[in-house]
Amino acid sequence: MVKELMSWLKAIVLALIIVLVVREFVMTPSVVKGTSMEPTLHDGDRIIISKLGKLERFDQIAFIAPDSIAEENYVKRIIGLPGDYLEIKDDELFVNGVSYPEVYLADVLNELEAYRYTDDFSLNDLGLTEVPAGMYFVLGDNRPDSRDSRYFGVIEEESIIGEIVFRIWPPEGIGLLN
Repeated sequence: MVKELMSWLKAIVLALIIVLVVREFVMTPSVVKGTSMEPTLHDGDRIIISKLGKLERFDQIAFIAPDSIAEENYVKRIIGLPGDYLEIKDDELFVNGVSYPEVYLADVLNELEAYRYTDDFSLNDLGLTEVPAGMYFVLGDNRPDSRDSRYFGVIEEESIIGEIVFRIWPPEGIGLLN
């Protein structure tokens, strides 16, 4: 009986260690709170955050909110990488003077016609000429209702939890996010 109990205890401890290592270094689940990433992600969506891989422009990430007293996490999209100069004019994104289509906003922008979705903005508004080394500029997809780098500035690489790679809830939205 003691041997059987010890066998079970070893298996449970090993499983807990594996879960803790995976959550700390590989991936972790999370819940989207708020509407700042609509129409891509919605309040209450359950997501998987990968802590592996290189971050690229337009990746959706989770990070520790720089403007929160409680340790809240935000979900936003990387728009500016270190060394980039950013500008938004008439709902068009310019990175280092080159126009980048934001395909994830195409449906919203097509519906609006006369209404401006994203107010004109440049890094100069933050007193910057480029995104500093080790920092990122992030925006929510729901630009009129997103607290993002336009308000709190660029974020530190160390504050990034990881890239959002998979939605596990709701059932109709299950799948990879790109």
